[in-house]
Amino acid sequence: MQIPFLEHWRRRHGETPEKAGFEGAFSGDPEGVAELLSECELLRDHAEREGVELDDSAESLAALDGLLPLWRDDSEDATWLGSDAGLYLGTVLVRTVPGASWQLWRTGQPVIRLPSGLEIDVLEEGRAWAVTGTPELAQLYAELSDD
Repeated sequence: MQIPFLEHWRRRHGETPEKAGFEGAFSGDPEGVAELLSECELLRDHAEREGVELDDSAESLAALDGLLPLWRDDSEDATWLGSDAGLYLGTVLVRTVPGASWQLWRTGQPVIRLPSGLEIDVLEEGRAWAVTGTPELAQLYAELSDD
């Protein structure tokens, strides 16, 4: 799974990939998982440089949509930033939509499960946003938060 901060988190918590502590944390420490997935360090750094405060609100998603997509000049940056954008979208959903939660697919992919049972691959949505600008994060949030 390509999540930029995962190896950093594992080292910080004394975990190795073989211990599979990350997967066990989904069931044993959902708040810790939510905190881990909300880090989005690359996106937060980029947004801060552009004067956008990421306060885990729907309004901050609209502010991200308004940024000039200079990262599209570098496909690797776009991929990593897109992953962070997806994690940030998931963070906003979990923190603002009652009953939304992080889940783990069998592939090891973190996804958001909405109260309706719908599961959203927010990493893929974030990558699409970073590369093409669509769907806009605020629009996607609005559609999903009404689900």
